[in-house]
Amino acid sequence: MEAVSATMKAINFPATATVPRATVSITVASPWSQTKLNMLTFYAPNPNTRFSSICLPRCSTKPNTDTNNETDQNPTFEPNPSLTTENPSSAVSDEVIPSSSNPLSSLSRGLVLDLGPVGSWDCTDIGSPVVKRFLSDEEERWYMWYHGVSTDSQGSDSIGLAVSSNGVHWERGKGAVKSSADVGLVMSCGNDWWAFDTQSIRPGEVVIMSSAKVRASSAVYWLYYTGYSNEKVDISADSLGFKVLNPENQSSQTGEVLRSLPGLAISQDGRHWARIEGEHHSGALFDVGSEGDWDSLFISSPQVVFHGNGDLRMYYHSFDVGNGVFSIGMARSRDGMKWIKLGKIMGGGPKGCFDELGAMNPYVVKNKKDGNYVMAYEGVGADGRRSIGLAMSAEGLKDWRRVEDEAVLKLATMEDGWDSKGIGSPCLVEMDGDVDEWRLYYRGIGNSGRCGIGMAVSDGSDITRFRRWKGFQV
Repeated sequence: MEAVSATMKAINFPATATVPRATVSITVASPWSQTKLNMLTFYAPNPNTRFSSICLPRCSTKPNTDTNNETDQNPTFEPNPSLTTENPSSAVSDEVIPSSSNPLSSLSRGLVLDLGPVGSWDCTDIGSPVVKRFLSDEEERWYMWYHGVSTDSQGSDSIGLAVSSNGVHWERGKGAVKSSADVGLVMSCGNDWWAFDTQSIRPGEVVIMSSAKVRASSAVYWLYYTGYSNEKVDISADSLGFKVLNPENQSSQTGEVLRSLPGLAISQDGRHWARIEGEHHSGALFDVGSEGDWDSLFISSPQVVFHGNGDLRMYYHSFDVGNGVFSIGMARSRDGMKWIKLGKIMGGGPKGCFDELGAMNPYVVKNKKDGNYVMAYEGVGADGRRSIGLAMSAEGLKDWRRVEDEAVLKLATMEDGWDSKGIGSPCLVEMDGDVDEWRLYYRGIGNSGRCGIGMAVSDGSDITRFRRWKGFQV
């Protein structure tokens, strides 16, 4: 295999609205044949935002080695002195606000991140949580990337970052980040008319990699995300009894299905992102399937797992028109940029089950204890309601089996509960240390379509039983 190398230049943006973007070329000697020249497009989420050259804390990864779920939730940190202000407890900003949820209330049980305050970038809608836990000898640090919608964004999703010292109480920002210590809006839709992500963007996964493919002063964050364009997709699914929406906003009244494709961006601080243009003419990593294929309409929720050197796996979902169900498929890559589809791996469940009309929004983790792969996914019932199911696989390929015919997390039983109308977009975190449990972060929908992000915990190491978080045990 040929050596793969790339150089990322450090760029400082002037604080002026006249230069919101800059583009630099990187040279990539790809092990794949006929790989196009990739372009790094640095994107400032705010025209007045200045990019700064910084280094990540070093992860416990070997040079030129990709890492994901096996290590990225518990790497050994050597904190960079310049990043000490990232500690959530010492962050200083007049835009930083704590989460306002009250999990001790029976109606808000499990809620850890509510809508942002009026006027904030995420005051109308939030979801798609991607949660990462980092441990060092000195501290515990949590990051949550999620999508949000403001009142003046015309329904377009953006991506933001919240931080926490325990994964429960989160600090968020009201506006766009301005430094590597800020929290808040970190990435907005693309501005290029030809791009695949001009309408909305939602995070799918954040992977920490140290790679010869994109060289920086340290490991970098790789963000795989869903980008939505203005192109509408026609789905004749009236017989389903509910609207097929994409983005999957159950509170939407438009009923529109937008074309979506997977994208990639990289960052050195998790806040300032550089879009990587894929081989598709729109800048996406790859295209939808051909007419008649199960994924011919859209590609959504790309979530990437590192299986081994030269073996990255992407799980995503689409709507299988031929079978009338949401389905999950996968693709594989050697370098995280060029992908080959492997096909559909999961469709609808048995008649009468919580996922009769399909599975979507997969999140896959390799269990550190037994080496098996665990998939949390959003199941769609016959009435269109969503709940969270679980599947397992020894190899993480096409041998997935549902754990049981029941959801592992169902709708809240209280009619006025914050997540009584729908739950989905799961994100699994396997805890380490003294606590032998799993955490399940998810998006919930209550009355009037109000959304929030919640957390459930497993019954010890039993990953098939989850309960909504009620507070820390004293």
